[in-house]
Amino acid sequence: MEKNRNYFIAIALSVLIVLAWQFLYMNPRMEAQQRAEEARRALQGEAAQTTSPESPGAQSTPTGNLPGANPAQTTVTRDQALAKTPRVQIETPALIGSINLTGARFDDLKLREYHETVDDSSPIITLFSPSDTRDGYFTELGYIPNEAIGTVPGTSTQWTLASGDKLTQQTPVTLSFTNDKGITFTRTISVDDHYMLTVTDKVDNKTAAPVALTPYGRVIRNNKPATPSVWVIHEGFIGVMGESGRLSEHTYSNIEEEQYTNEKATTGWFGITDKYWAATIVPPQTLPYVTRFSHFTGGQASYQADYKGDDLTIQPGQSTELKNLVFAGAKEVPLVSRYETDYSIPQFNRLIDWGWFYFITKPMFQLMDFFFRHVGNFGVAILLTTVVVKALFFPLANKQYASMANMKRVQPKLEELKAKHGDDRMAMQQAMMALYKEEKINPIAGCWPVLLQIPVFFALYKVIYVTIEMRHAPFFGWIQDLSAPDPTSLFNLFGLLPYDVPHFLLIGVWPLVMGITMFLQMRMNPTPPDPTQAMIFTWMPVVFTFMLASFPAGLVIYWAWNNTLSITQQALIMKRHGAKIELFSNLKGLFRRKPAASK
Repeated sequence: MEKNRNYFIAIALSVLIVLAWQFLYMNPRMEAQQRAEEARRALQGEAAQTTSPESPGAQSTPTGNLPGANPAQTTVTRDQALAKTPRVQIETPALIGSINLTGARFDDLKLREYHETVDDSSPIITLFSPSDTRDGYFTELGYIPNEAIGTVPGTSTQWTLASGDKLTQQTPVTLSFTNDKGITFTRTISVDDHYMLTVTDKVDNKTAAPVALTPYGRVIRNNKPATPSVWVIHEGFIGVMGESGRLSEHTYSNIEEEQYTNEKATTGWFGITDKYWAATIVPPQTLPYVTRFSHFTGGQASYQADYKGDDLTIQPGQSTELKNLVFAGAKEVPLVSRYETDYSIPQFNRLIDWGWFYFITKPMFQLMDFFFRHVGNFGVAILLTTVVVKALFFPLANKQYASMANMKRVQPKLEELKAKHGDDRMAMQQAMMALYKEEKINPIAGCWPVLLQIPVFFALYKVIYVTIEMRHAPFFGWIQDLSAPDPTSLFNLFGLLPYDVPHFLLIGVWPLVMGITMFLQMRMNPTPPDPTQAMIFTWMPVVFTFMLASFPAGLVIYWAWNNTLSITQQALIMKRHGAKIELFSNLKGLFRRKPAASK
């Protein structure tokens, strides 16, 4: 029993250390960096209003190399940048923006179905912006320059709109460019009802000699996200390249230190991902290519994920076609999975960071999504999912609580053994094992359910924190975003007092409910005789209340509901096994005055 208790204390302390690191170090660091980023943006905006809008921002293309030079220091606002170049409008149920005819870039894209805050009147999410803005972020497809075949489409190419006046779900657009050697490039761009763009290039060689083209594609952004990443989710470079199907993930910091080049492949995809959004390219799946993740400094820092294909030879009088897919939008789980199937994109579902326990995380999301489609509320779906998880773990929990009940039942016999053997530890251990065998008790049976439920807890944390379906998903009352912390605070009486409290004092209603249920659950068992252990068990609910106050509300609601179910389950099992439920005795003991020590 003593070893089991120490084991549980070790687990609890480990969790406390992780939570303390997140709460005391990561959260203040994230807030400080976000404030610094906002201040820098404000200064940059003031500078942009006082500088010339004609400053160059397009990136140069070094001859014979993949584009990679960083843009000059940004000097224009987003509206000024959009007005500088001719454009073709994009309008679908999910997207609104434009294609830049200079370079045929996708550098103006907004997501119509997502807003910056829970308020539907707030601005919609801006994903792509032109390169000469501070938050430049775009996708570009082209060919590496080759003097032997003349000018080829690239960064500064002026495309002509050949057909179509607006890119919609029903109406593709066609661009054309003919170089000085007589080679004609025709680019057809189509888009589905969500976030997948199909770019098909037809190249006609009307010259008398064969030509060799080297295609490239790149996703580039000028800066890191304003909100720094946290350990639980990957943000940065991502891809699955090659027959091995290995997921390649690299943070911005990794690539700042060293450029990364993946092995040559003929299948796969790559790009840059944020928590909820991503921009990726699926190169032609028949042409060998090499991908690269890079960071460029000087002027405006930039991060680039690109590919370079093998040379493609076109004989005189012949033509060829290349098809690239560009995903730019929200990482909706059903949609990403559908793209993986419909376009045969290997492991495209890994664009969503399911984590190490993806084999648990993804099914758990699918279960929650199933309930959501029936009840229409993700908070209720979390409660129903918790019930299912508890049902699945019921046999293990039954063994755990039965073992605890049996241990309490033989506690008087254990005390007799202690009195009999005194300090003879060897004899005591042998007698205890004989007693356990006689009573058919497994003293470590209570450990396994706890260990097995830890991955489930972290999997649920990932689901709530990572999936966009949880973003701005309401529950009831004041919880309007299950992916954000409970916005209320005990220290201003949950909004009754007219002042704001510091972030670390945002102890909302649900964290308090969670803390109370955790306290009651721990009081179901006898108070440990060791004073240190008793103190840890007494203060642990308080510490967890403060720690989890900054966690997503959906996770805190899950924990509170799970505690409630556990209390009910434990009470029923203990009653069935004839073990005393210590809850009421322990609660009475808290308020009972201890007798004064005799002098």
